[in-house]
Amino acid sequence: MRPANIVTAWADILVGFAASGAGIIFAQLINGEASFAILIPLAWLLLATTGLYGGGIVFNDVFDAELDAKERPNRAIPSGRVSRQNATLLGSILFAIGIIAAFQVSLLSGAIAIFITLSSLLYDSLAKHHPFFGPLNMGLCRGSNLLLGVSAVPAIIGERWYLALIPVIYIAAITAISQGEVHGGKKITGVLALLLIAIVLTAVLALGLLGEYTAIAALPFAILLAIRVLPNFVKAAREPVAENIRNAVKIGVLSLIVLDATVASGFAGLYYGLLVLILLPFSMKLAKVFAVT
Repeated sequence: MRPANIVTAWADILVGFAASGAGIIFAQLINGEASFAILIPLAWLLLATTGLYGGGIVFNDVFDAELDAKERPNRAIPSGRVSRQNATLLGSILFAIGIIAAFQVSLLSGAIAIFITLSSLLYDSLAKHHPFFGPLNMGLCRGSNLLLGVSAVPAIIGERWYLALIPVIYIAAITAISQGEVHGGKKITGVLALLLIAIVLTAVLALGLLGEYTAIAALPFAILLAIRVLPNFVKAAREPVAENIRNAVKIGVLSLIVLDATVASGFAGLYYGLLVLILLPFSMKLAKVFAVT
């Protein structure tokens, strides 16, 4: 299930929640102007993304069982620690939990959860083997996950849909370069991934053109994101050997939390951004115990 990665999915929900305007709820709670009951939709959405992301990761290993038997025999299914049948059952249960939890918020949330489920299965079974549609498909899964957070206030989806493009581009960069994490990759792929990361960094600050977004609050987080991600991607682009690529992918995945904190702070302020960023050390701790790539 890659628990460290699931924590990054929670960050998607939190930034979507902030972009919906619901992030102001935390300030109201601190000032005693609202009750914790108002956070119930957020709790359902966090449970939903846990199921959806966990299910997608499990089915990734289900579909890759034969390939992993050759390339990564130590993984759960090829090693015999988990049967393919039981893994399929686990993945299905997780998807069901994700969809049911999303429907507790709204019909739109449930529809987004179903879309994420289908997109995950498409990626796991077919798309990930394609050099263009694989990264695009995975990006759509993460972009939709952010919109799942926005759906805490369904009416705002139409105004904030473009925010999904940021994780789409970011994840496309990681997925593109990750295609060489076993046998090594190509320099051109690393250069493309670097270009996509640069576009993301520009975009999270350009959101300041919106009246509701404060770029100066997002700037410290954007700098942290650049410091964490760029050196590893540059190294992987210069020397696209498997070890460098795996390191870049691992840092890139965990840094999704920093990306989300950047956008969240722009919409809901510095303290909300720090709240999201707190998930990073938690995820890094889990990454020492469980695989990320």
